[in-house]
Amino acid sequence: MYCYRSLTSFCLRGFFFVCCLWSATVMAAGQGMLWKIQLDDGPASYLFGTIHVDDSRVTTLVESVNAALDSAAFFMMEVLPSSDVSPYFMQETSLDKLLDQQELEKVFELADFHGIERGMVLRMKPWLLAMVFDLPISQSPYTMDVQLYLQAQRAGKGVKALESVQAHFSALESISLDEQLLMLRSVLARTQQQKETDFELLIQAYLAGDLERVGALDEQMTGDDLPKALWDKLRVQLLDARNVQMAESIAAEARQQSVFVAVGAAHLPGEQGLIARLRQSGFTVSLVE
Repeated sequence: MYCYRSLTSFCLRGFFFVCCLWSATVMAAGQGMLWKIQLDDGPASYLFGTIHVDDSRVTTLVESVNAALDSAAFFMMEVLPSSDVSPYFMQETSLDKLLDQQELEKVFELADFHGIERGMVLRMKPWLLAMVFDLPISQSPYTMDVQLYLQAQRAGKGVKALESVQAHFSALESISLDEQLLMLRSVLARTQQQKETDFELLIQAYLAGDLERVGALDEQMTGDDLPKALWDKLRVQLLDARNVQMAESIAAEARQQSVFVAVGAAHLPGEQGLIARLRQSGFTVSLVE
């Protein structure tokens, strides 16, 4: 059974993972997850594309990432952990009123698999359950992003969020309940084998540092399962719109001091991505080999 503290990390994990599995951005050519950003002769900062899972193959950081984090004065991530779990629950209805019996049985099966109390899962918002249920394995709260956050705290670094809690959740709050149910039903229809295969493909693309491949997998995994209008809406709300504010936050901090920024890898590439936006702001952005 989840306590509220662990539920917070669990819910943030579900929201973070959306940026790797529920995005349809045009990926730029090239490879690499760690990028150095610098304005003229100012302090060097780093932008690191993460994948929001606890798989040991990605949470075991390479030396270049550890060195970049060690050199930074501040650590930034999408949003800082919070004890407020209210954004994750429906207030006026519950899943037993929205799904048929067969769908409910599948929800309960997946809730048991992921360690969520059945009474709690009935009140959780469908978008969150769609994100978490799409994972082929039950995960701990200690995803890559959380581990980096804890590592920065242990090193005595200041920590800041790239966006407010309100901005962080407003993207998904703009999606109607019917649209959220479409997302959930598309995940309920996927088999365990499909999830495991897609997850492994995504992990391998990430380990290869292949942003273009990550984007192609997004399209392959999710694009065919949702109506095009909803797919396009998710892309704009979850990536393009949020990238505007994130880029501004990164630029403001990096002009003043060295920062290490951990953000979902899907936010980095493309014409609307953070790499392009930081370059437009005058920063030199170069891949760290």
